[in-house]
This record gives sequence, C-alpha cells and structure tokens, in this order.
Amino acid sequence: MRVETAQLPPIDDSDDKILTTDNAVIMLDGASAFVPVQIPANTYADRLGRELRDLLTENDEADLTGILADAIRTTATAFELRPGESPSSTVTILRRRGDQLDVLVLGDNLVVLPDETLTDERMDDLDLAPRRRYRERLAGGGGYDDEHKILLTELQTQQATYRNVEGGYWIAEADPTAAAQALVWTRPVEAVPWAVLATDGAYNTMQHIGAADWPQLTTARADDLADILDRCQIWEAEDDPTGKQLPRAKRHDDKSIAVVTLG
Repeated sequence: MRVETAQLPPIDDSDDKILTTDNAVIMLDGASAFVPVQIPANTYADRLGRELRDLLTENDEADLTGILADAIRTTATAFELRPGESPSSTVTILRRRGDQLDVLVLGDNLVVLPDETLTDERMDDLDLAPRRRYRERLAGGGGYDDEHKILLTELQTQQATYRNVEGGYWIAEADPTAAAQALVWTRPVEAVPWAVLATDGAYNTMQHIGAADWPQLTTARADDLADILDRCQIWEAEDDPTGKQLPRAKRHDDKSIAVVTLG
C-alpha cells in the first residue's frame, strides 16, 4: 500500500492531522470547542490521532469503532475533558485487511473511491438557519464582516445542542460512545485499486476549481499534492477572497489530502 500526503499548513500548525501505519491511513480535522477550554483543537486532534495510530499498530484487525472508542476515552481522560466542553474532530480511517478494505468516517471528511464517494452528511442534514443565512450573504457579496461572525457564533451555538445526541450529528469529542455512530464500509480490494482521503477544506475548493481529477491523482507524489493545495489557497485569496463564488465559513480552511494506491 503506497500513501502520498500533503497538508496546508504543515501538520504541526494545522488542526488537520494525517497519520499512517503499515496498512492504514488516519485523517482528522479538529474543530475548536464551543466554549473556552484548556487545550486547542490542534492538541486534541494530534493526541487522538496518535492514540488511533498506536492502537491500529498493536492490532491491525481490531474493530474500527472499538479502536475509536478507546482512543476517544484515552484522549479525554488525558486532558480531563468533559462532553460539551471539549474540542472535537472528524475521524477517517482507511485500512487494508487482507483482501478487504475497511473505511470508517465520523464527520465530514471525504473518501473518494473509483465508483463512489463516502462521507458523513449528518451535520449538513441539520440544515440550520444560520448556515443557510451566512452562505446566502457570502453569495450576495456580504463578505467576512462582523455580521458573518455573528452568524457563525449563532451556528456554533445551535450545533452544540445537536452534537452527539440522537437525531443530531456525531463527532469525536469527550464521549467514547460517539464511536459506535461512525459510518463503516467494507469493500474488496480488487474493486478499489486506489482511494483519496480529503478534509472538506481541500475537497470543496479542489472540486470548485477543477483540480479534482481523482483517478489522475493516483500517480501524484507528495510535491504534486502540495502544489494542488497551494493552487487552492491562491485561488481563495486572489479569485474569491470574500467567499462569493464558493461560500465557506472562512476564507482559508486547513487542507489535507492523502492518496492511497492498493494495487
């Protein structure tokens, strides 16, 4: 299994994290807590990712939801985190297990396979009013002004009431039972010669500017992937600095991509 990755900004400065084992790739996209807490999203995602990597290394055929639950529990204990008062993170795990490929997704990272795209749409399915309004304002030329910040605060406040509850959305935070709500798929390796993992900050802009030729990316090296992320960042800064063409919560989100070839 060959894995090529790129991140913008670099992993130490990013809330996105990519970690690998001999037969797995782990991708996280950390998000700040809704209330002030003692650790930043970067620190939370880094610790959670390392716990996942270590557990997958120890037992590379273990149940993925069980591994995720253990990693959330250990991370929450280490930082004395409480549900509702913690940073959170999306989690994606892609693992080769013999002639099978296992994929776990919790949150809105995306996994592109030759014939399908796997993701978790439960947060978007909430269709909360502040999200609709901020996107409409951006599309209308409102830009990233004070009103935009107010709408994001309203959105985060509403999202907090739906986080890790039945009928809401599920994310890695301080409650290990959220892991049982992750979406899991298994595919035969012979049907999946390659896969691309991406955080939404990379995927959405790549799609918009026509840089998402996924099959072609299977031959890309890390420098090629980094060039694509740079191109996305430049487009956001120079062609769409106010989010009018591609409405998004902030001008630049952290961007991560991993290309896995399994042949």
